[in-house]
Amino acid sequence: MSSVRRRMANLANSVCLKNSVSLWSPLQSPAAHRSSSIGFRTFRRSYVVSSSSFSNENREFVIVGGGNAAGYAARTFVEHGMANGRLAIVSKEAHAPYERPALTKGYLFPLDKKPARLPGFHTCVGSGGERQTPDWYKENGIEMFYEDPVSNIDIEKQTLTTNSGKLLKYGSLIVATGCTPSRLPEKIGGNLPGVHYIRDVADADALISSLEKARKVVVVGGGYIGMEVAAAAIGWNLDTTIVFPDNHLLQRLFTPSLARRYEEFYQQNGVKFLKGASIKNLEAGVDGRVTYVKLDDGSTIEADTVIIGIGAKPAVSPFEGAGLDSSVGGIQVDGLFRTRVPGIFAVGDVAAFPLKMYNRIARVEHVDHARRSAQHCVKALLSAQTDIYDYLPSFYSRVFEYEGSPRKIWWQFFGDNVGETIEIGNFDPKIATFWIDSGKLKGVLLESGSPEEFQLLPKLARSQPIVDKAKLQNASSVEEALEIAGSSL
Repeated sequence: MSSVRRRMANLANSVCLKNSVSLWSPLQSPAAHRSSSIGFRTFRRSYVVSSSSFSNENREFVIVGGGNAAGYAARTFVEHGMANGRLAIVSKEAHAPYERPALTKGYLFPLDKKPARLPGFHTCVGSGGERQTPDWYKENGIEMFYEDPVSNIDIEKQTLTTNSGKLLKYGSLIVATGCTPSRLPEKIGGNLPGVHYIRDVADADALISSLEKARKVVVVGGGYIGMEVAAAAIGWNLDTTIVFPDNHLLQRLFTPSLARRYEEFYQQNGVKFLKGASIKNLEAGVDGRVTYVKLDDGSTIEADTVIIGIGAKPAVSPFEGAGLDSSVGGIQVDGLFRTRVPGIFAVGDVAAFPLKMYNRIARVEHVDHARRSAQHCVKALLSAQTDIYDYLPSFYSRVFEYEGSPRKIWWQFFGDNVGETIEIGNFDPKIATFWIDSGKLKGVLLESGSPEEFQLLPKLARSQPIVDKAKLQNASSVEEALEIAGSSL
């Protein structure tokens, strides 16, 4: 196929006009998706009509969302020479896309301990790329709409309406809206002054303002957000309690034994735990600000600042028409991030995609997936690439990294946490956990590894080698255990 014909085919594949019909679903092949598309000439005729009524000049590609995925997608458009005059980004954020994980890590460092601030962590510095400041988007001809989220979509007309009433036209649409924090109901005090949720810079700034005046902090939730925020609060020398309903920290990933190591470290640094506890309501003082957290058993905890970290929900509205997944939530896509509606794609946290190596549908709330899915989607949209996304799940956390901390914590996990576990090491400083199922190494977590050791983890998890379980159990150190596992590759 000539380059001109390929370009025409790609554009046709990205468009859905009023009278087109598609029988494609994520279970069909890429070829089946292409066969339902319409012609280039029809696209151009629709594109020109009533152009003066639209608020965006760049209409060929539109990204909705302003987080990690949007930033990495924008970079990929630029790398392919397809951004200038063609790409628009519509965001509820007040800032150009940034590396969101910083908000519960370096951004919350005490003010005298070199906290992270913009423009220092705009995408794509988190992966070693260029810092894409607002000027970068201008220089690359990308049209930006800040603080104006999309409130409605007309799939037939290929238009978006924003909160301010702007009408935007798109040829291809990438939904990168991420997640919104799960909230406590208002009727039990979920919106009281002093109660915080963290999703964007404004949220983090509000929390910092509270921490500057706080004495007693309660963190609700024992997952990533809870662990990272509690570590930051200790840096502020605040009385800090974590409350959660599970038996141990990060129950979705940590084994009880591994969790105990982290819990002991947190306790040594002054954090208190209330496990197996549920919130009944938050109580306000005479000034209307939160003063107590009341638990289901009737007990209360004094608090002037409460951070809620109880999970998140995919931000699918108003894109439900693109097709939702009933099992894991989010917008259903195929291995090229195409929804059931030709011309509409979804990436990052909001996408329910085929996890190829484990043969199941997944929705992953992690920055690594946000970056990789955005890049894969744009490459597939702009080129003849038909490789199915083959993602290896990975998670990490870095806490207690501020100046003066007695020890920095940094762990990484790759793979699938299924099967039986083998734990090696004493957390002084290293510890490793291996998940083995039917003799195969399925997943591995490492705390305080060297760069070379961390680089080994994805190789192990993707290869899933058969390992000598007895030999691994008898390893005298983390280094020896990794050597044994590595020799199985």
